[in-house]
Amino acid sequence: MTNIVAVCAMYHLEEMERMLKISTSQAEDLGYKIVDVVRVPGCMEIPLALDRMLSNDDVDGAFCLGIIEKGATAHGLVMGQGVVKTILELQLVHNKPIGLGIIGPGALPEHIGPRIGPHATAAVDALRPFLDE
Repeated sequence: MTNIVAVCAMYHLEEMERMLKISTSQAEDLGYKIVDVVRVPGCMEIPLALDRMLSNDDVDGAFCLGIIEKGATAHGLVMGQGVVKTILELQLVHNKPIGLGIIGPGALPEHIGPRIGPHATAAVDALRPFLDE
């Protein structure tokens, strides 16, 4: 059995629960077992949670879900770049895949709904080339 974990940024609680439900269904369809779901306040906390979870030898990979909206300043863009860069680095440090299911940065409210399903599914699908070898 392939064991994976999910890290969800809960700032957008309703949307995250929908994304997690879709991702969980996709993981089950692919034969992956989600052994833990870690809920963090926002996207900024995702990398630390991933780092801790991927340190576990029983975890084969992970995916993360979140939303970074467009704000009045460049804060979301800067934060998003830092978060994504760190997630990429964590894949190399742990030699384990991480599926990225973060909508944004720069998402407007009308962008979020249509992207929930595709991003949630893609986050789990991104693991396939590395876990289905």
